[in-house]
Amino acid sequence: MASGEARARSSGAVAAPRPGFSAYWLRGLTEWVLAGLAQEHDQRRLFPWLAVAFGAGVLVYFTATAGEPVMAAPLGLAILLCVVLPFCAARPVARALLLALIAALLGFSAGAWRVARVAGPVLARTTIAPLTGFVETLDEREEGARLVVLVERFGTLSPDQRPTRVRVSYKTAQTLKPGDFIAANARLLPPPEAARPGGYDFARDAYFRGLGAVGSLVGKIEVRPPPRPLTWTLRLAAATDEARNALTRRIADAIGGQAGAVAAALVTGKRGLIDAQSNEVLRAAGIYHVVSISGLHMVLAAGVVFWLVRAVLATVPFLALHAPIKKIAAIFAMVGVTAYCVFSGWDIAAERSLIMTLVMLGAILVDRPALSMRNLALAALIALAREPEGVLGPSFQMSFGAVAGLIACARYINGSLFRSEGDSRIMRFLFGIAAVVIGTVATTLVAQVATAPFSTFHFQTVQPFGLIGNALTLPLVSLVVMPSAVLGILVYPFALDQPVWWMMGLAIQGMLSISAWISGFGHASLVIPAFSSGALAWLALALIMLTVPVSHLRWIGLAPAALGVALAATPQRHDIYIDREAAGAAVRDKSGRLVTLGRPSAFVMEQWLKADGDGRSAATVIEASTARCDRIGCTLQAQDGRWVALLRDRRGFAEDCARAGILIARVASPPNCGAGTIVDGAFLRTHGATAIRFAAEGPVLTTVRKPGETKPWRPAPQDPKPVVKPAALPSEMPESDEPDIPPDSPQ
Repeated sequence: MASGEARARSSGAVAAPRPGFSAYWLRGLTEWVLAGLAQEHDQRRLFPWLAVAFGAGVLVYFTATAGEPVMAAPLGLAILLCVVLPFCAARPVARALLLALIAALLGFSAGAWRVARVAGPVLARTTIAPLTGFVETLDEREEGARLVVLVERFGTLSPDQRPTRVRVSYKTAQTLKPGDFIAANARLLPPPEAARPGGYDFARDAYFRGLGAVGSLVGKIEVRPPPRPLTWTLRLAAATDEARNALTRRIADAIGGQAGAVAAALVTGKRGLIDAQSNEVLRAAGIYHVVSISGLHMVLAAGVVFWLVRAVLATVPFLALHAPIKKIAAIFAMVGVTAYCVFSGWDIAAERSLIMTLVMLGAILVDRPALSMRNLALAALIALAREPEGVLGPSFQMSFGAVAGLIACARYINGSLFRSEGDSRIMRFLFGIAAVVIGTVATTLVAQVATAPFSTFHFQTVQPFGLIGNALTLPLVSLVVMPSAVLGILVYPFALDQPVWWMMGLAIQGMLSISAWISGFGHASLVIPAFSSGALAWLALALIMLTVPVSHLRWIGLAPAALGVALAATPQRHDIYIDREAAGAAVRDKSGRLVTLGRPSAFVMEQWLKADGDGRSAATVIEASTARCDRIGCTLQAQDGRWVALLRDRRGFAEDCARAGILIARVASPPNCGAGTIVDGAFLRTHGATAIRFAAEGPVLTTVRKPGETKPWRPAPQDPKPVVKPAALPSEMPESDEPDIPPDSPQ
């Protein structure tokens, strides 16, 4: 009876609908994400995301704000969220999101605070006037020197108009030293902005270095008695810089040649003696980072001091048995690497590397793993709190990107697969050699992959043989060069350093020989077209996602990586680049390559060529210009057939306004000018360097300065948009009545 009722109920029941594939997929994805988040929480890997959020807040401040925000706004909101935070203790997801938002607001505030702290006058226009001031630093170069001068007076400028510091160069052989009070005529100009939209902005970097102008000294330089006593900070800076210059000369003279110049740069950070050819050779081999004082040098210097102190303490049995010699060695390494950073000039890149090294040595003192993602995040937070602007530059991005990649891949590249537990000493030796070689190659490969997006975005170059260059030269740097540098500094006060510099010079000469050999390979340095900051953002997000998580959630990073690579591989190239002063331009002609119009500087032309993925030298392109030029201006036919005119004289407006498709002029154009697109002096003064891309709807203009944007180092543009009118493209442009002259002739 019961079974019959059961059958009846079964036969009468309506079957529940089976979930579809999308529901199964969504539920599986949710479980996959939740399992990954639980693993991240259990292994305490959420802290590094605070550094990511802090950096995101800094980026928002520097890239999205159109003016100076009120400091109380982000700080007040952060404090309010901190009050709300305890009420989210039972909701871990909400608490994590609140912490991230608080970190982002603090990063935003750090950017605003930094701008206010370094605020100083920036020279408004090019000025030639008498300059007096104190020499803060002096970098000797192949010809003359480059000075940073603390300005006392400059012409008739008032204190609120006069730059606090200026960087000037001079070519005379006159002997100056840090701390001197000098007087000379100077030609100063505002720090130059980017040569193209999206390019390197020296004006921003100069602002945060406290430089309000750059230029050169003209004529005789007088050393006068100072009008007031030097402050202790100026005396300390001058004494340190003079000691650096003295050691630079001693090392360069002891070794000689370019090996001596590179050795001096490695020890003191003074790179002025390295000639252009050596720089190019090192860059082509992918090892120019060895010359710049950065993370590699800090880690090696700290490692050498750590190893020496620990080895010495281990020779004393009582200390070896009863004293924490590892922690004592870490303290000595912290002191030594800090002294090395100070003596090498306390450069911004070196300072960030010092912070990272100190955090990792400090982890040894508290019995924590030295190389961990938490330590890297803590170092990033400290570095960004001190210098938030660093997040925009290649130094910060490449340093922390490389270390993040090495930490994430540490278990795969530590050489454990090549360790033998057998009894044969020969086999253990061979496996040890294999572990070192494979570990070195793998470490170099990981670092290059992690830094490739940033180096390519900022420098538009790729060194295909950089892996070979680093694998062959880093053992020399690690085993000979840096230990010799530390030993040389230690025995330098006793005048026993000459043999040490000689040994160091041999290793550096080998490094230069290897670099020269690699630079001789075909396509040792490839120029890649500049891609957008959006592509870089996706690639940076991919690097973060692939390195920070410890769970399977890291594979989510493959999606932004694919998108970033796709965007970087299909950049939008500009057809015209215009100098910020209308001194010259580069135009894509019928051949599809850029040619010069007017007289752009070689440096600016080099930036344009690199952005276009063109590996030709700037001098070659400038000399081979096919533009028709006279004293009034130049004309050139672009790839799409329209004529581009660059005017030097107002007399050319009558003709070019009627015929030119694109008109570029240093002065303001007349109101009735009928050219298709006008980029004149008024427009360039407010918008900076300009790039034009020919699209189906007409010319598309991109400028360095954005409308409505106000930055301390970049005044807000006030002029209206450029005049863009539809116009028929003339089939030919009549030649000027003036005789043709070379485009690089004097005007």
